[in-house]
Amino acid sequence: MGVDLTTAGVTLVPQGVGYGLLIGLGVLFCAVIIIAVRIQKSYLAEDSGKSEMFMVANRTVGTGLTASAVFSSWMWIDETVSSAVQCYRFGLAAPMWYGSGLCFQIALMAILGVLAKIRVPYAHTSLEIIRMRYGRVAHVVFLMLNIFCNVFGCASMILTGSQLIHGISGMHFVAATILIPLGVVLYTATGGLKATFLTDFLHTAIALILIIYFTLSILTHDAIGGLSGLYNKVQAVAADNYIQDNYQGSLLTMKSKGAIIWGLILKFGNLALVVMDTAFWQKSFATEVKATVPGYNLAAIAIFGVPWGLGTVIGLSARALHNTPIFPTYPGEFTSEEVLSGFVMPYTIKALIGSQGVIAFIVLLFMALTSTVSSSMIAVSSILSFDLYKTYINPKASDKRLIHVSHLTVIFHAVFITAFSIVLNYGGANMTWLGYFRPILTCPGIIPLILTLTWDGQTRLAAILSPILGFATGIAVWLSTASSMYGGVNLSTTMQQAPSLYGSIASFFSPALYSVIISQYKPYKFDWREFLRIELVDSSDSEDTHPENSENPSPTGKEATEKTTAVTVHPQPSQSVDDLRHPFDSDTLTQLHRWYKIAWVTWIVLILLTFVAWPMPLYRDYIFTKSFFSGWTTVAIIWQFVAFGAVVIFPVYDGRYEIWKGLKGIKRSFVG
Repeated sequence: MGVDLTTAGVTLVPQGVGYGLLIGLGVLFCAVIIIAVRIQKSYLAEDSGKSEMFMVANRTVGTGLTASAVFSSWMWIDETVSSAVQCYRFGLAAPMWYGSGLCFQIALMAILGVLAKIRVPYAHTSLEIIRMRYGRVAHVVFLMLNIFCNVFGCASMILTGSQLIHGISGMHFVAATILIPLGVVLYTATGGLKATFLTDFLHTAIALILIIYFTLSILTHDAIGGLSGLYNKVQAVAADNYIQDNYQGSLLTMKSKGAIIWGLILKFGNLALVVMDTAFWQKSFATEVKATVPGYNLAAIAIFGVPWGLGTVIGLSARALHNTPIFPTYPGEFTSEEVLSGFVMPYTIKALIGSQGVIAFIVLLFMALTSTVSSSMIAVSSILSFDLYKTYINPKASDKRLIHVSHLTVIFHAVFITAFSIVLNYGGANMTWLGYFRPILTCPGIIPLILTLTWDGQTRLAAILSPILGFATGIAVWLSTASSMYGGVNLSTTMQQAPSLYGSIASFFSPALYSVIISQYKPYKFDWREFLRIELVDSSDSEDTHPENSENPSPTGKEATEKTTAVTVHPQPSQSVDDLRHPFDSDTLTQLHRWYKIAWVTWIVLILLTFVAWPMPLYRDYIFTKSFFSGWTTVAIIWQFVAFGAVVIFPVYDGRYEIWKGLKGIKRSFVG
């Protein structure tokens, strides 16, 4: 039986509003991106009909747009809806741990992204790197792991969105599930990766405006009374909101066992959604040499403010109001099923802002959902077209044929993910269960994939077996712990914190042990120069782009990063590694190595600050005073404005020349 969520018999907005918003916003964004693609092609010489442009945006995306796109890709529903849920469940410690997990994961991807540029300058997907180093079997293993990661990550977001829209508007969740990805298919298939960068910027701008609006509107509402009023109200209902395993059961303490366990599960699961998601690798491949590290780290710092500020204000407000007449479920109970399915945020918005707030919430849902779905579509499209079709089915596929297959795979993925989300819905899954299961499924490939770029001693056999054994270990620990601690294996017991945490730890760390042990059998050292055999995709179907017919067959340095579709490099498999030459000149490589060091320093500093120096001193027998709580929440809200400046205002400034060039081209077309 499917999940049947209601709002105490009263829908928050009419059903027609839900249909109108999903269809209208889908059409609007599709129209905007089609216009943007036409402008790119006509005035900026960016043709999404070429596979290098479609898959990696010609590798010319700047810092601002990179930061905005990464921020948008990582601003899933979880950062908004789930942060409020976890604050409601565990108190103000949960949103802070949520933010710390998000920023270190993106900062780690900055390290891997710039290292990939150094060692595999012409890669298109992370799977291409696996195939070059380990061969076909390992390639297929990681191909499946990547697809699982994308499918479950994307499906969990669509599932959550469809259940929320069903609950607040009465729209059937199957209709919501179908409509959510429909518009995304059109603009993603049309515009490719650069289209997702542009729509990511629009998503980010609109979503951050709404997040700031919700935070301030709820906090300043008469029923809340500002920071001081919120603190007083939470304290006044403390006896009715006792949280097990929190210090004195308080919502206002960092000493929360539940929040820390949940935060650890989140860190493992979301790390997989970064490292094992081809979309994040593609965004790093698509950036300019100088943009990868600052772009990713800017997004890493900015993302912290979303779950921290929004989750704290909404989660605590819901606790203060859920037993009052203005709450939508009153006089009925706000059930645990509704909480775990994400209704903390829309119910609180309805109580304090009204129907217009719920409409704005649906818009926010659409922004988060379509950003996730578009990134997933490009990622899976690249896997199926480049790593599967071109590698095993038609190795001689022309650029035009590859683009055609990419368009078809975008449509195929949309149909499949829609069907899969409906199956999960009828199976009774919700956002919390998927959040607890996903780390166990997706974590086994993380360390073997990282070692592919960082350790020359990992063998082919280790790369193949370690993620498989890691997954088996994680599943065994998860299910056996659920059975031994809670007396059985079902949706309820497997959604408990302890089994998921232990399973996630086993799934994440055991492949490292397996890899080291297996690599001792017939050890060898990989020559990093082998990665230089990876080539660009042909930018033309004609023969005159081949090296033997070109006077300048191999672009170097800045030219290689800005005009990578000008020529295709075809090193032969039999060619000696001593004869292979890196496409970047010495100055560019020096710059990349400098950014690599900066990325490491930034990652270490973020870890020390957000995992140790900041939260650990507060993990003690301490309940926030009113003044401390006011300062804590004020900084969280200021962080939202900082994020807006970093990923909305700065990208416009950073891309001002391209924007001006496009505007001048449009003006000439209409005037001249």
